Amino acid sequence: MEHVIPTWMLIPFACQLLCIAVFPLTRLEHWWENNIHKLWVSFLFGLPVAGWLCTQDMCSELEHQMIYDYVPFILLLTALFVTTGGIHIKGDLRATPLVNCAILSTGYVLASFMGTTGAAMLLIRLLLQTNSQRKYTTHTVLFFIAMVANCGGILTPLGDPPLFLLFQKGTPFGWFIGLAPEWLATGILMLLVYYLMDTRYYKRESEEHLQADEAEKEKITMTGHINLLWVACVVLSTMFINSTYIPAMGEHDAPFWLKLLREWAFILIIILSLVTTKKEVRTGNNFSWTPILEVACVFCGIFATMIPALMYLKQNPLPITEPWQFVYCTGFLSAFLDNAPTAMVFHATATTLSDPGSANLVAGVSEPLLRAISMGAVFFGSMTYIGNGPNFMVKSIAEQNGFRMPSFFVYMLKFSLIICLPVFIIVQLIFL
Repeated sequence: MEHVIPTWMLIPFACQLLCIAVFPLTRLEHWWENNIHKLWVSFLFGLPVAGWLCTQDMCSELEHQMIYDYVPFILLLTALFVTTGGIHIKGDLRATPLVNCAILSTGYVLASFMGTTGAAMLLIRLLLQTNSQRKYTTHTVLFFIAMVANCGGILTPLGDPPLFLLFQKGTPFGWFIGLAPEWLATGILMLLVYYLMDTRYYKRESEEHLQADEAEKEKITMTGHINLLWVACVVLSTMFINSTYIPAMGEHDAPFWLKLLREWAFILIIILSLVTTKKEVRTGNNFSWTPILEVACVFCGIFATMIPALMYLKQNPLPITEPWQFVYCTGFLSAFLDNAPTAMVFHATATTLSDPGSANLVAGVSEPLLRAISMGAVFFGSMTYIGNGPNFMVKSIAEQNGFRMPSFFVYMLKFSLIICLPVFIIVQLIFL
């Protein structure tokens, strides 16, 4: 028997999001900076939801969300965070618009093949060091979040979690390469807008800042090469340690350890990375556990409180049928919910609109709808700090290095709504 989710059970999720958005703007800003306090807030709203689910005989939904969704999510991010944090790319290039565009472009390409988290963690410190002598830098980090931590990851199931789940649903691995036109158009438009903005800001830099940038140039070198192997192990584990290749992992009565076999592999890789990496390499990266702990504390509450929200959405599906509607509905909810389960909700919706006997289905849905869901889930993750896991980590690392980052609402009002959204609308109008 399906349990009806009352509307008032959406309140804890809304309160969790409001805390993330509002606390940094109030006198509680410094209190909120402590990750323990973030965890308290997650418990404040998450525990009542967990209790209510258990009283309604929905413990299985809670268990699946927190153990089989949240834990893999955090361990994958942690594995990529630790392994890429053991690769020290040292260098200080001239922070010209062209150089910054080159770094963004490199990350945009890498995001699909080592994950948005891996690409972001690999290049963010080089980007920050390169721009450390400039005054106007915030826009560069914001474009890095949009391009490297989100939009670049649409070409393979390795790029972003929702695509991996669609791969698990039966989408062929190579199908996502067919999204190359959307990927290329989005990248070119974002890069063009960034180049024009950074050129304008570069002209406003003082002579003192430009001279310091020129004087402190340093050739790029890389240490911690062993972690390239560990990053590859994370990627290969994500690809092959799953129920597609190990069917026993997907069986209902499979033992706990087997269902989480991939996550045990991640833990082993994390340990190996920590053991085999010289201390000075991580010191050179200013490696700290703070960014990943912030993600873990914040998303603990998000994952717990969004269970009723996702169930409510399944019981009250939006009246959408057209691909463009799927782009914006999937995208809007991906910006505020985790984009992986959101993609699954809309994939389930799309299956009800497809003729099972049709020869043009991909993973049970029509190809235009699958393209729309993929675009919405991946691209719109850049619309808020909580749209995708790496967003918070990039923000935290930038702030640790002395870069000023906008608050939750300011990020949306002065960046994502006026820059990212118009680009996504143009791409949607061209391709869907």
